[in-house]
Amino acid sequence: MTPTYDQMGDWLEAIAQEFPEAFFEDLDGGIQLEEKANPDPAFPPGEMYIMGEYVHSNLGRYIVLYYGSFAALLRDEDEEGWRDEIFATVAHEFTHHLEETAGLHALDDKDLEFLRDALAEYEDE
Repeated sequence: MTPTYDQMGDWLEAIAQEFPEAFFEDLDGGIQLEEKANPDPAFPPGEMYIMGEYVHSNLGRYIVLYYGSFAALLRDEDEEGWRDEIFATVAHEFTHHLEETAGLHALDDKDLEFLRDALAEYEDE
């Protein structure tokens, strides 16, 4: 099942309310949903997608989720699967936000390790 962009937006809004208000401190751009997919250019087309990102730029700090990436990877999932992945992605991006504001980078290191391992698997094939 693939929900509409608007349906995912509704789910995202409800899921975001499950997180403590303190998580939103200094997240001046909130959580945004973009319609496009965001394929990872380091991988073959259709193999790896960026589901969400924590952004800290001159526009502020915000979290963005990519509807198209979810649609590409979760087309066979039911509503519960979609909601679980949205929650996990928001939690992951909040971790980046909270670590950055605290001057930490453990999740960044873990993400880099995951990507290195995934790229190594593709190179071995």
